[in-house]
Amino acid sequence: MRLTSGHIELFVQDPLKSREFYEKSLGFQVQEIQQEQFVWMQLGSLTLLLRPGTPSNLPDTYQETSSGIVLYTDNLERTRDELQERGVEFKGTDGSERCLTFTDPDGNWFQLVAPANH
Repeated sequence: MRLTSGHIELFVQDPLKSREFYEKSLGFQVQEIQQEQFVWMQLGSLTLLLRPGTPSNLPDTYQETSSGIVLYTDNLERTRDELQERGVEFKGTDGSERCLTFTDPDGNWFQLVAPANH
């Protein structure tokens, strides 16, 4: 068996509304909108599909979640500051000050890491 790259599907209440956060706050680009409800987005080599649904198992901390998406940066402090200016609210760490955590408006968890300094 051989697996190749794929994409990540995130369930959100309203994909068209969530699109704004991913575009304006995180810098994703819309690749396609299917049937006015499935939003394909790209950031570097990462492809996300925002699809209608109800996110489940949305705990209060990153450590309690069952999944998370990790985004890489070459400068953690600068990227944190830029994302905060765009409205991203950081909610702590994964236990290390070099692994900053935040959620999207639907409660899906993300982690921001500078791999070179991790």
